Amino acid sequence: MAHHLANDIPTRLLMWQRVREYAVPPSMIETATARRTVGDWAGACAAARVDVDLDLRAVRDRHGTDLVTRLRADLRRLAPDLLRWHMPRIAPGGRLRPGVTVSLARYRSSGPVPLRLVVRTPPARADAGQWMSLALWEGPKNEGSGQHLAHPHPHPDRRFRLDLHRHLWDSGRSGELARRCGADGTSSTAPPDLPTPHDSRWAAAGWAAEAELLLRAEGRPRGAFTVRLGARNRAVLELVAPDDSHAPTFRPLREALPPQEVAALPMLPEAAARVLPDLELLRAGLVSAEGLHPLVAAALAPSGSAPVAGPVHEPGDPHRVECRGEVHRIALRDGVLTAVDHDPDQLRREELLVALGGPALPCLRAIDAVHRSPEALPAVRERLGHGDVAGALAVVEGLLGPAAVLRDGPLRAELESAAARRVDHGLFRSGLLTPHPGAGAWGEENGSAAAHAEAGHRPRLDRRSPPAMRRKRSSRARPRTGLTR
Repeated sequence: MAHHLANDIPTRLLMWQRVREYAVPPSMIETATARRTVGDWAGACAAARVDVDLDLRAVRDRHGTDLVTRLRADLRRLAPDLLRWHMPRIAPGGRLRPGVTVSLARYRSSGPVPLRLVVRTPPARADAGQWMSLALWEGPKNEGSGQHLAHPHPHPDRRFRLDLHRHLWDSGRSGELARRCGADGTSSTAPPDLPTPHDSRWAAAGWAAEAELLLRAEGRPRGAFTVRLGARNRAVLELVAPDDSHAPTFRPLREALPPQEVAALPMLPEAAARVLPDLELLRAGLVSAEGLHPLVAAALAPSGSAPVAGPVHEPGDPHRVECRGEVHRIALRDGVLTAVDHDPDQLRREELLVALGGPALPCLRAIDAVHRSPEALPAVRERLGHGDVAGALAVVEGLLGPAAVLRDGPLRAELESAAARRVDHGLFRSGLLTPHPGAGAWGEENGSAAAHAEAGHRPRLDRRSPPAMRRKRSSRARPRTGLTR
């Protein structure tokens, strides 16, 4: 019966349940909140693993004091742990969506393009630690400088934007969450002829109000907008109202538009198009209010169905093992996992026997298995995947003890892999990471790329390939026809 109920839970909710448990640990929230409340916004960003690529003095010299004053006020209200809580993520692991630039706030400037406070995530090859970076986007002309040079998509993504949803990162406006996500029951019902999938993922009841905010921010009157329903599926809708005194509603656009015009229409952000994951988790009973971010719980606690929190699995002390017809204990003694029911001299003799190729005691086999692949390895992997190295080490120390020496196995491999991947992130931050793995075959002669180039292998093109490589490959003559482009 339990297996049947587990199969009824959508996969995306199980992913979000793991994300809420591991991605933003309570220690991060506590430290970031403590530093933010005393005005240390930079310290709060550091606690939430957010790099600051901002020089307020340089911004003041380029854009004036008024802009710096507004920017500094937003930075003081920024809750970086809350921002990490609401950042877009990808399946199946629930990690931060790589290589995306999310707009947080817009500022008027003397130039043709408004300045934007943005947060960026590194590409997938450099996402170890799940760090983010805070920067000021000054327009497409300045995308080739600084950290923009190594980022695959420095331009703000219109699909993922939070400048219209400040309650998802602004600590002073987090109380608006219940109203904006429809948890207070004030949102209207969706029209019956809505051309979208009828499931719980879409917050169609609030699309009219969100579309009005979107069109107003774009400087457009009420008109057409799009909602991304899938990779190749977009709903083209129209915001209408009898007059300004009536609440607007939306309907499918009556006449079909060419694809070029559809692509130019404003797009409803994901934060407005989909139901808030926390609201779905509360209603499904997969998380309790205590398991949410404090600012989110304060807004959504009345909307839940009073779910019961699941049991917390922690490594027990002592472990019990059947050894030579008896039940023996394995517990932490002096910081090391030890078979406490065996005499130390006997353990030394048994370890010497194992070194000479003899069979090991069941207690020693159990200790060796825990060192190589412990029961808590999934929890360690989840924490390492979300960048919580301190939490992963705390789990290991709680199971094996702080003085344990790891042996070869999955546990040690996971920790070594996490440490090695941090090097790639450091290279990305310093601008030394190559734009694409196949770029070395065309330019730099190093590593495996050079070996593949010498062997005659050609790197496969994809959307991350450098533009120069794509142009060179696409301009070659076709072997069958001999025609060139």
